[in-house]
Amino acid sequence: MKSTQLQAALTALAIAGSGVLVTEQAEAAPATTLQELVPQPAQVKPHPEITFTLTNSAKIQVATPEAQKPAELLASILRPSTGYDLPIEQDKAPTDGIVLTAGADEKTGPEGYQLDVTPNQVVIRANTTAGHFNGIQTLRQLLPPQIEAKTRQHGPWHIPGASILDHPRYHHRGAMLDVSRHFFTPEQVKRYIDQIAAFKINYFHLHLTDDQGWRLEIESWPELTKIGGSTEVGGRTGELFYTQDQYRDLVAYAADRGITVIPEFDMPGHTNAAQASYAELNSDGEKKSLYTGIEVGFSSLCINEDITYRFVEDVIREVAAITPGPYLHIGGDEALSTPDADYQTFMDRVLPLVEKYGKTTVGWHEYIKTTEDTSVIPQFWGTTTTDDNVAAAAERGNKVLMSPANRIYLDMKYDKDTELGLDWAGHVEVKDSYSWNPGAYLNGVTEASVRGVEAPLWTETVQTSADIEYMAFPRLPVAAELGWAPASAHDWDRFAPALGAQAPRWRVQGVNFYASGQVPWKQ
Repeated sequence: MKSTQLQAALTALAIAGSGVLVTEQAEAAPATTLQELVPQPAQVKPHPEITFTLTNSAKIQVATPEAQKPAELLASILRPSTGYDLPIEQDKAPTDGIVLTAGADEKTGPEGYQLDVTPNQVVIRANTTAGHFNGIQTLRQLLPPQIEAKTRQHGPWHIPGASILDHPRYHHRGAMLDVSRHFFTPEQVKRYIDQIAAFKINYFHLHLTDDQGWRLEIESWPELTKIGGSTEVGGRTGELFYTQDQYRDLVAYAADRGITVIPEFDMPGHTNAAQASYAELNSDGEKKSLYTGIEVGFSSLCINEDITYRFVEDVIREVAAITPGPYLHIGGDEALSTPDADYQTFMDRVLPLVEKYGKTTVGWHEYIKTTEDTSVIPQFWGTTTTDDNVAAAAERGNKVLMSPANRIYLDMKYDKDTELGLDWAGHVEVKDSYSWNPGAYLNGVTEASVRGVEAPLWTETVQTSADIEYMAFPRLPVAAELGWAPASAHDWDRFAPALGAQAPRWRVQGVNFYASGQVPWKQ
């Protein structure tokens, strides 16, 4: 066998060995980027005899209205590095360039796509806007790493021949950013949104309130941001909050990348910033002092006061009105200063308010013990593989969002020498974050009961975008892989080189990633 034929065969075998369906063996071609995609697609068929080259005459042709926004995003990614105009045109029967159209195989479902690379065209077929967003992120990874540059590069811009049919394992593939412990500007948040979008993350959970800060303007309670949004962990002061217009802009920015924002207002605990803003939210009628430490469990709203529920309803009402997505996260964790009976009373009054304003409740898993409503979503963040309340909810029919802290909390230290992060859930190296199965992790919670996976990033020690990136990369792409790739593809020896192949892109983008010794990083 010739060396090129041998290499092609080995490449095909490597993809086949991943558990991904390969429908024909390559005969003769150098190694391609097909085995380096993260998340791994469901089905890949290499065409090693084919290469598509993006040239300066190329157009992005939209043959279905659902593809307009994804086409605009794709153009915004490709234009700076190529220097090409890449006009977006409406064409019902395009014959060349990059084509976004309908008519995908029904196997792709509501979020999947087909991507076919021919000598003259790259065609993405999807039946929804979400599918097109996911398809363009795969196309992006098939281009050389220099495509990520913000300045013009030389190319050439080759794309390997292939046919891909893809769809996610789970619907919910999330990332959370805590902007309460440390505040991040809208531009910093947008940078993170761009980074998570590249890996087909479709939910962005924004933790907006905690003991250390209240970060969103509530017009009916203005002191929440005037006072509660004036400081953070470590004592920095300023206007550390988002106006409602800034929040709307963040929500729209995420939506333009296929991402739904889930706002969180943590209660009945983690409420010191609110109680420092308004005396009437305290049982003794006196404002709390602002808090800039990192302890938890010491605060609680007044459960038996009507003013508490007027406050909560005003917050829910205003936030629901500016949040087009269907979900609102109410926290509910670590309410250590709220007796169990009071916690039940609080949830009995608050959960109907979320429904009243047209939203579905998401909450940290503790709250699920207070309700038998199967429409609400518990987010499991524990460090054990047993939780009777969550298992009972799954048995009733609730879908569980998986975020076990000792697997997928991005703020956990990688090892004892990691300067950033905490270690209360242990050290979480990259292989640790990969080596679990969301559909078989928690006793009593089967694959069918799992809604998806979310990777939270708490920011007690995280202060800059570089800090966010160091803790999130490479573990955020691991979470994306667990949420998207078929269970049959779960294999560290296959995944680690694919993860390592992201390094050249991150270097071009200026991402401050952690170069774990467990991963073979590509130069």
